Amino acid sequence: MTTFFKNIFKNRVMLFMVLPGAIWFFFFSYLPLVGTVAAFKKYRFSREGFWASLSKSEWVGWDNFKFIFNNNDAFLITRNTLLYNLTIIALGLVFAVALAILLSELVNKRLAKLYQTGMFLPYFLSWVIVGYFVFSFLSMDRGMLNQLLTWLGFEPISWYAESGYWPYILVFVALWKSIGYNSIVYLASIMGIDRSLYEAAMIDGASKWQQIRNVTIPLLSPIIIIMTLLAVGRIFYADFGLFYQVPRDSGTLYAATNVIDTYVYRGLKTTGEIGMSTAAGLYQSVVGFVLVMISNYVVRRVDKDSSLF
Repeated sequence: MTTFFKNIFKNRVMLFMVLPGAIWFFFFSYLPLVGTVAAFKKYRFSREGFWASLSKSEWVGWDNFKFIFNNNDAFLITRNTLLYNLTIIALGLVFAVALAILLSELVNKRLAKLYQTGMFLPYFLSWVIVGYFVFSFLSMDRGMLNQLLTWLGFEPISWYAESGYWPYILVFVALWKSIGYNSIVYLASIMGIDRSLYEAAMIDGASKWQQIRNVTIPLLSPIIIIMTLLAVGRIFYADFGLFYQVPRDSGTLYAATNVIDTYVYRGLKTTGEIGMSTAAGLYQSVVGFVLVMISNYVVRRVDKDSSLF
């Protein structure tokens, strides 16, 4: 026990730096776990507070989970959630790594920082603002794209009434907003690569592409695998703002924009059943946990050093 307290005192500065993050995780990630019991109850709020209401609510077992599966939209929202996330994870990985490599190869480092800042800024914009940006391009009457189509002699398109275009629009917007932020991790990893490896490759006559293929990408593989594993854990979670704010909650687009999160939100807004939304969140978390464990096991079988744990 004495050794334990000595280690705490010795690392007190580092522990103090971690403290804000630990407090955040405790209040927003671990403490809410107690409330997952609402997934198995018919929750009814009373003036006595959340915990008293939770304890007095009627047990309904698995009935809340039927809200997700026993309806005609279950396949649609599950398919949309999975396909969108798989596409965004795959393309996001490719473009983020490519962007990080391009930035690292710029000779003018001041210009590289300017580009990096410009591509990092969209991440800080809320989805409400991004939704208005998209609307300024796709508006039927005054949208920039429709004005361009009219100028070129084509008929304007009612973007918010035709769902066929939206898988491409949503993926593009998601990548535009997140690639700059995601590339920071890979750029930092590239900056940590020993420059003597590139010098040795140049002496051997390797071209720039050969240096990237044989030095940069292999050394980035561990961080790429870890980031992909973490993303797989949230594959059943959709970015609510992307699928709700950007399409402006247009009912004609639900076939292409309705995912688990937006479906649960609309159901909660209509019925007010907190237990059903809690059941959906628990379902997403459990599936994400299982996927991370399976993916990590596969990676561990192939390359033990590249696994998450």
